[in-house]
Amino acid sequence: MEIRVLRFDELDARTAYDVWRLRQAVFVVEQACPYPDLDGRDPEPGTRHVVGLLDGAVAGYARVLDDGDEARVGRVVLAREARGRGLSEPVLRAAIDAVGDRASVLDAQSPLAGWYAGFGYAVCGPEFLEDGIPHLPMRRPPTPR
Repeated sequence: MEIRVLRFDELDARTAYDVWRLRQAVFVVEQACPYPDLDGRDPEPGTRHVVGLLDGAVAGYARVLDDGDEARVGRVVLAREARGRGLSEPVLRAAIDAVGDRASVLDAQSPLAGWYAGFGYAVCGPEFLEDGIPHLPMRRPPTPR
């Protein structure tokens, strides 16, 4: 999998379309969660788009937001046909690299908390429902580089 970490203005139209289509296909359609995926944060200057390409097509994605003292990792997703092959790991590792030495947070779907723990994230609050799906807030402390 080829990984690219891009600012909004570095996304060409085709890649942006494919990223948003993937996010919609998984989060809105597959998980049946009607929510505004295009939340206004994609074009922010501090946002980084981690795009995983498989045979030239967008197969994975994560978004890193600049929330001041910490970064927020989200929208971690793989296309259905790319799942089960270990391809989510390079996407998340690239997102963590984009965070740098700052602390980062994410809201993990509860069954995936153990997977995120393998990357240094720890549960930091009670479980909550988002769009009917149980989530756990998780935090990764700053890391010296």
